[in-house]
Amino acid sequence: QVQLVESGGGLVQPGGSLTLSCAVSGSIASIYGVNWYRQAPGKQRELVAMIDYPGNTKVADFVKGRFTISRDNAQRTVNLHMNNLNPEDTAVYYCNAQGDGDQDYWGQGTQVTVSS
Repeated sequence: QVQLVESGGGLVQPGGSLTLSCAVSGSIASIYGVNWYRQAPGKQRELVAMIDYPGNTKVADFVKGRFTISRDNAQRTVNLHMNNLNPEDTAVYYCNAQGDGDQDYWGQGTQVTVSS
């Protein structure tokens, strides 16, 4: 089993920055990728960024140049760094991990609100 706990969400003004953190615990050795998703009210959940076991990263086109994803192995966290936020980035952000045997794990989500 893998446990994921997100933190770092909150209210930020347009143009501001936030860093979300996903703390990973449990059977970490079974994980081969960690992703950040988001879901805005009335919209489908969408993939924002991903990092695989070797450390390769990818971000969605709609956040490219503003968001980056990184991993801190010592802290066992996967972080989503968000810059130049705009109201369209308002959503609940979820951490997701994929592991052996097609296991799929989710955190509880953290709310990000971009508003003046």
